[in-house]
Amino acid sequence: MTKASITALITSALLLSGCAVEVENTQAAQELAQRAKPPGSVYAGWRVFQDKCASCHGTAASGTVGAPDLLPRVRDMNPRQFVNLVLTRYDWGQALAQASRDQAARETLVDSLLQRKGYMLTMPAWQGEPGVNAHILDVYAYLSARADGTQGPDRPVR
Repeated sequence: MTKASITALITSALLLSGCAVEVENTQAAQELAQRAKPPGSVYAGWRVFQDKCASCHGTAASGTVGAPDLLPRVRDMNPRQFVNLVLTRYDWGQALAQASRDQAARETLVDSLLQRKGYMLTMPAWQGEPGVNAHILDVYAYLSARADGTQGPDRPVR
């Protein structure tokens, strides 16, 4: 072998190994990005949200007269907090009854109700609804994507 062919062989080997390292690094970065995403399907979550939640919270989850904007709330939640909140009945009437013994707590609760002017006072518990239970992490994935700006208000891609 000549010196030129050895140099060409070494150069080719270095170039090929550099490409392999780049592919491996890209793959690792893609895996990390995938792990950082919330569990669930954004598309399936969008479908369940449109069916069960949009009538109160709006088709884009940005709130209506009847229910609050979910995007800032979901932005600060992890999946466990979201599941716990959605599966539990949210009832201001119960909170008012509990606060009736403490005047300061009652006043704070009344102020909260007044600030939300037309909002419904009860959100149904979805723990008995199989369509929501089976897809609750999908709903979380959809709302998280909306909250962080990776999903617009339109129908997501499958």
